[in-house]
Amino acid sequence: MKIQKFDSINVVPFIDIMLVLLVIVLTTATFIATGMIPVNLSEGKSSVKISKQKVIILTIKQDGNLYFNKQEVALSQIAPKLLSYKKSVAININCDKNSKFDNFVKVIDLLKQKGYTNLGIITKHE
Repeated sequence: MKIQKFDSINVVPFIDIMLVLLVIVLTTATFIATGMIPVNLSEGKSSVKISKQKVIILTIKQDGNLYFNKQEVALSQIAPKLLSYKKSVAININCDKNSKFDNFVKVIDLLKQKGYTNLGIITKHE
């Protein structure tokens, strides 16, 4: 039996593995990069881009859970958290389109009672 000498390495399997790893990294990076709580937004035609200034984001998920800047809170906990912000701070409401309208009204009512008038509603642009 004659021993064969290998002069080169077959790199095709290595390239296949690297491409699979690249796809995995890119798909997970897109989910991590957004940094937002996932909600199914309503569509709006008159929407504008959110500026990068100091903004409070209140999120209402479909199941009724409330988030204050990515931290889950109860409705009664929103008012004490707002005390550390000026009345002129921009507050954006990120509400799932399938959530109860009652939750949205309660949040708006609370903000109006506390004197916050710089409110915005986050929608997805068509």
